[in-house]
Amino acid sequence: MRLARVFATALATALLLAGCGGSDAPPRPSGEIKVATGNRGGVYADYGAGYADVVERRLPDASARVLHTGGSVDNLRRVDARQAQIGFTLADSAADAVAGSAPFSRKLPVVALAALYDNYVQLVVRADSPVRSTKALRGLRVSVGSEGSGTALIAERILKVAGLSPDGDLTSLRLDVRESATALAEGRIDAFFWSGGLPTGAITELRRTTTIRLVDLGDVVGELTRSYGELYTETTVPAVVYGAQSAVTTVSVPNFLVVRRNMPDSEAYWLTRLLFEGQSQLIRAHPEARRLDRRTAIATHPLELHPGAARWYRESHP
Repeated sequence: MRLARVFATALATALLLAGCGGSDAPPRPSGEIKVATGNRGGVYADYGAGYADVVERRLPDASARVLHTGGSVDNLRRVDARQAQIGFTLADSAADAVAGSAPFSRKLPVVALAALYDNYVQLVVRADSPVRSTKALRGLRVSVGSEGSGTALIAERILKVAGLSPDGDLTSLRLDVRESATALAEGRIDAFFWSGGLPTGAITELRRTTTIRLVDLGDVVGELTRSYGELYTETTVPAVVYGAQSAVTTVSVPNFLVVRRNMPDSEAYWLTRLLFEGQSQLIRAHPEARRLDRRTAIATHPLELHPGAARWYRESHP
């Protein structure tokens, strides 16, 4: 799977370089630019707020507005409906969107500006919980993520490969990451799923008042990748991230920044360019922005790159 991604990146780079050639920058966009992010307390919200600030600072005739949303699925729908010009999404949700697969009822005309960083699936419990595997969630109260989130999509897939039904084998709740953290601290739920970058602010805040740990997902990762494909990669959450005793096995999924296919090329060009020109500011908003790299940002399979974004990558190549 990793070799396939490397090959895709190399091929995309070759195609971009084949059309390489300098030219003057297109006109800067103006007007309001809405950025669909995610749950408050999550990485999308922090990253998106930093990006919106970059847009406002560097585009004198534009304003930026952050939309806090359910997450990936919600963002894709908002971009499609022109309720947001740009949105954050997970690659698995994006794949379903362009294929017209559930939870989408038709193919959505979305393309990518960049691959940003990888999300890590995190199954959080109190430290004294008896839960040591996904299958041990049977009969418990579990938040599977907010409605319209990428977390909910992957949590349901994980439960399925573990042989559990979210509606029959456990009591599932649709809470965002902050609501989930509060509910776990107060004993109203037994566990919650979260798919996000590292560290996630809401989980870091939870650790200040509640002793928690992440459940190792090694019992389901293999079947998950076999059943749902190469967008999922087995990895680990390092112990240092949340002060754990050891790393835990989990699965990662790439994150993309997406727009409608018919966005003007000049707007897509500048929205891509500002990601990189404002990267130091984005890193201050969230450390995951350190992973932004123009050499890997073009690896957006299964989404195509917007032509305006592709132009910036061509012209910025040294």
